[in-house]
Amino acid sequence: MEEANTIAALRGHVAARRASGRSIGLVPTMGALHEGHLELVRRCAEHVDDVVVSVFVNPTQFERAEDLAAYPRDPDHDASMLRALGDTAPAVLFAPSVDEIYPAQPRVTVAVQGGLIEGLCGASRPGHFDAVATVVTKLVNLVQPSLAVFGRKDRQQLQVIRQVVADLNLPVGLLGVPTVREQDGVAMSSRNRRLDAEQRGRARALCRSLVAAVDVAHAAREAGGPIAVADLRAAAMEVLDAAPGVVVDYLDIVEPDSMQPGEPEVASDARLVVAVAAEVGPVRLIDNVEVGDPDDEDALLRAVAPI
Repeated sequence: MEEANTIAALRGHVAARRASGRSIGLVPTMGALHEGHLELVRRCAEHVDDVVVSVFVNPTQFERAEDLAAYPRDPDHDASMLRALGDTAPAVLFAPSVDEIYPAQPRVTVAVQGGLIEGLCGASRPGHFDAVATVVTKLVNLVQPSLAVFGRKDRQQLQVIRQVVADLNLPVGLLGVPTVREQDGVAMSSRNRRLDAEQRGRARALCRSLVAAVDVAHAAREAGGPIAVADLRAAAMEVLDAAPGVVVDYLDIVEPDSMQPGEPEVASDARLVVAVAAEVGPVRLIDNVEVGDPDDEDALLRAVAPI
């Protein structure tokens, strides 16, 4: 694995590989890597010859300076985790400084508009998805990959990036990888390391709320009737309301493509994203499940049911 800290070095590594006929994939991260990130790298390596992993804590995504300062950083551990992947380790680790990516205040950025960002994290974090769209566009332009891989835990972010690729005609394919979970069912996140033992136990309320929604959907299917969205929400909120120390930002049920609420009742085979965000101690956590997607439902139930 080669390491690059500058754009020039990154371009040199990528150009040499592309000149030899090798395909390139990109896995953008903000570091503090965990098994969820490694799964993205493995999945990317299944489709391309060489993977580039970027580690960059993008300051424009943070509203509060204290949140940016508190975001976990462990570059040496990140590099060792990637090298330990062996045959599926990335060809290049790109870990630039802030000045390398933003040498000056940018005058041109990518702005995301419309219903895609009106709810969920877009409502509580104004400007966040503009920052995500801008930095992802920059990384895609720098690496010029044939494939970029993202986790489905950040479901709204994934839809935003899909829209950016479509609207800007970026020549890159996208792959969304199902959420990887800890042994207790909590969605893997770099932020989890900021939770103490008691807070970590409380964080399980998020995934348990999603299980409650899936159970309601299963019951509706077995009964042969439509799924009432209000019933899904009520079941999930019952779990969250009973969880001490969990301050809910939102629990919303939206259509997968638009990230907007749909009809109050849907067919039993319809797909809906049940998404939750909550503050647990000092950390804001998110999680989701796509009801109607058997793989996503089963992955959640397998992770949470044994606990």
